[in-house]
Amino acid sequence: MTTGNFIDVATIWVHAGKGGDGAVSFHREKFVAAGGPDGGDGGRGGNVIFVADDNLSTLLDFRYKRKYTAKDGENGRGARQKGRDAEDLVIRVPRGTVLKEADSGLVVADLSDGKPVVVAKGGRGGWGNARFATPTRQIPRFAKPGLPGEDLHLTLELKVIADVGLIGFPNVGKSTLLSVISAARPKIANYHFTTLTPVLGVVRVGPEQSFVCADIPGLIEGAAEGVGLGHDFLRHVERCRLLLHVVDVSGSEGRDPKEDFEQINKELAGFSAELAQRPQIVLGNKCDVATPEQVEEFRRFVEDKGLTFLPISAAAHTGIEGLPALVYNRLADLPPVRVFEAEYHRPDLSDAPQRPFTVQRTGDHEFTVDAPWLERILAGTNVEDYESLQYFQTQLGDSGILDELVRQGVEEDDTIKIGEYEFDYVY
Repeated sequence: MTTGNFIDVATIWVHAGKGGDGAVSFHREKFVAAGGPDGGDGGRGGNVIFVADDNLSTLLDFRYKRKYTAKDGENGRGARQKGRDAEDLVIRVPRGTVLKEADSGLVVADLSDGKPVVVAKGGRGGWGNARFATPTRQIPRFAKPGLPGEDLHLTLELKVIADVGLIGFPNVGKSTLLSVISAARPKIANYHFTTLTPVLGVVRVGPEQSFVCADIPGLIEGAAEGVGLGHDFLRHVERCRLLLHVVDVSGSEGRDPKEDFEQINKELAGFSAELAQRPQIVLGNKCDVATPEQVEEFRRFVEDKGLTFLPISAAAHTGIEGLPALVYNRLADLPPVRVFEAEYHRPDLSDAPQRPFTVQRTGDHEFTVDAPWLERILAGTNVEDYESLQYFQTQLGDSGILDELVRQGVEEDDTIKIGEYEFDYVY
């Protein structure tokens, strides 16, 4: 069980799979003297994909599992056999979940439109030595290792999480009711002013059945016109599929329960015509201090409007035993949670450089190259194999790094640092 306000947060780590290594292999067959290289490529590592699931409404599961790792791609084999691509890891989250980088706060994805989003890409498979065969390099004895998959430290934020909203005037017993039917522990006191923050509680109906109930801060007259924090409160209500309208049927505060009921619905209608049509179950609270005549009169008033009425006493814990099951069954017949105002958009990275690098002079005869992609290539290079080093030299030239070194005045025998490696520059 979990409680919180209208932003549910969880932090997880996701790791895409590593690509399989390319194979170093040479064709061997009877009566074939020189079959040539036939090492196959490695398979792609598994992606990490997030999918919006309308059957989920909380991030509760992410409290217990924090690390999600996709499988690695299969290594290449001889006879030019490519390794098998790994299956993608699919993570299901409630619709409306926003994914952010935990450290920078940069928005990675917004799961509002229901489309699957690849959050972390699996590494590409390495090339087998068959790919490196040329007329002048006929026996390549090296292959490329698979690239590592992307790793992300993510914060998951969920704004649209309440299935059911408790509405009513302040001090009608909403907080007490929520504390009885869920593990939420809102502040409860006998006051006429309203709390400022919605409080959530997960209500368990069975081993795998639950729904999220929110104690919406009490509405006041004029809320639809923005009096007080009215618009903020009504936006919270708008996100709920079902409303539990709590009314003090006893009139213990000197108020008329019928007038209270009508006033709350007037505020809902003033804010949104659709909101006024949202399904309601009316809970006549404080029946333990009301007369039977008061309860029966209010029952007829509610049922004449075609609504379900349930007399309860949250303080005395009476009449609420069947409430969770009643609500859960009603939710099963309602459409999924609505999503409003997608506030985040994934940035367009299509124009970003694919192979960025920086070159800095770090000494009189020393240059440092910062290029993570190049370090991965270098890690898979056999420095004792001439042809493998030739391939690495080609990558330096094609990327523009050598041109940048010349532009900055590199001289023969200057030291070039790339990650943990050092080289002498030779014309």
